[in-house]
Amino acid sequence: MSPDPTKVAGIAVPDSKLAREATELVREAASPTVFHHSRRVFFWGSLRGLARGLYADPELLYVGALFHDLGLTERYRRNDQRFEIDGADEARRFLQAQGIGPEDAHLVWQGIALHTTPEIPWHMAPEIALVTAGVEVDVLGQGFAEIKASERSEVVALHPRVDFKRQILKEFTAGIAERPRTTFGNVKADVLDRYSPGYERENFVDIILGSDWPE
Repeated sequence: MSPDPTKVAGIAVPDSKLAREATELVREAASPTVFHHSRRVFFWGSLRGLARGLYADPELLYVGALFHDLGLTERYRRNDQRFEIDGADEARRFLQAQGIGPEDAHLVWQGIALHTTPEIPWHMAPEIALVTAGVEVDVLGQGFAEIKASERSEVVALHPRVDFKRQILKEFTAGIAERPRTTFGNVKADVLDRYSPGYERENFVDIILGSDWPE
């Protein structure tokens, strides 16, 4: 396999031992759809950060982007918690094993854990906000126009979007179908509502009205 370029769309690709091991861990565990998506998230987040004057530690942002969907993979997913927490927990373990301190590891944990929570990450540290920024571009198309067409072309040439919209929805469905209750209050409930037969969405109002409190 040929080595990665040192820069893509003007963004330097981390090339430390930590970054290389993170890349290989995710490449081995994830499907090509999730791997290429996760790498694109790093570039989109970095580019949106530059445009807004937000500067994250490149290694921490890289691991946050690479691990953000790791909880969807068969190797790392659990059925008793949200998939975001699966990836966040594994990222923290990985970083601490590499000698990264608990505060920096927790920044990455938060970036992954909150990446499906709209708006809140933008009010937090760049290492948190820019994971969400990259996900917004790649999955939702939000912030698409903030990135130059030439930059988009360069990133997608390295990490293609092959039938991406349909394939990522398949990945989401497979990664959370066995833990439907973990989707309460988050966007993945929409995925199961569309693609998982027999799924019944929990309703916030019904939970309040049906609680053990008499009034």
